[in-house]
Amino acid sequence: MKTKMSLENENLLGETPSPILKKAVRSAKDPKEPKDKSTPKVVDPRNALNDLTSSEWIAETVSVWNQRGLGAGHPDAQIERQHPAPFSFTDVSRLIKFFTKAGHTVLDPFVGVGSTLKACAIEGRKGIGFELSPKYAALAEERLSKEVRSLFSDDSEQKILIGDSKELSKTLPENSLDFVVTSPPYWNILHKKDHKAKQERVIHELDTQYSEDKRDLGNVSDYDDFLEQVSSILGDCARALKPKKYMAVIVSDFRDKSRFYMFHSDLVNALAKYKLELRSLNILYQRHKRIFPYGYPYAYVPNIHHQYIVILQKGV
Repeated sequence: MKTKMSLENENLLGETPSPILKKAVRSAKDPKEPKDKSTPKVVDPRNALNDLTSSEWIAETVSVWNQRGLGAGHPDAQIERQHPAPFSFTDVSRLIKFFTKAGHTVLDPFVGVGSTLKACAIEGRKGIGFELSPKYAALAEERLSKEVRSLFSDDSEQKILIGDSKELSKTLPENSLDFVVTSPPYWNILHKKDHKAKQERVIHELDTQYSEDKRDLGNVSDYDDFLEQVSSILGDCARALKPKKYMAVIVSDFRDKSRFYMFHSDLVNALAKYKLELRSLNILYQRHKRIFPYGYPYAYVPNIHHQYIVILQKGV
């Protein structure tokens, strides 16, 4: 007759059980091991980066994300869609939750209609946003007042500064920021009136470019000049970042006439001189976007349905 001990060391097929099964047996016998799988996990006391548990942390390290939005018809998407190139506050929230703790300070130097500030208000962070256009700054204020309704959210900690990011970024105190997240202009691509612009914006009388302001990076004619200006702004933001803190820049590559620009790569290289080191290049898959007949029937022109989340860390 087999003893209790021998039963624990063999499975039903008479084979030696796997380490996982052995651990399960030990856990069942050990009163120190929690039997209730619903026991909530706690944040590791060594975790100085965020307020996530181990399982929450690991889930966010997958390098491909599906873009999450409310949908064009949602009541809380009506202000957002007035901007010609918004990004979803839900995606920004994921970044803010991973790279900051509650009460930390987050900057968006191209805040637009306030997706970052809305995410900060919901997640309990202090947000600062720079915006050149008084129109979009006003829409961001309106958005915070209308869309941040929870008793646990607070829009009073959110600050919008109207002006040129090139100047405002120079006023930031050193080591004052916990995280920088933004989506800068993609050069002057909004000046192109392609199928998408005509079908999704022109017929609905929505803005097709940011502004006519000469300081607007979306109006810079030369690509190298544009790249130098946007990297200089982000470099000043890096100066204000605390040591070893992170910056996330959401960008897309693009085509101008016959040339394809690898904006994400050019930007990473341009930011290296500001001691910003690349840590990851995540893909943000935009599966909701429509498909247009670019190039047909003459040449291959891609429908670009992804963005890059460029994650950089400030060196010591």
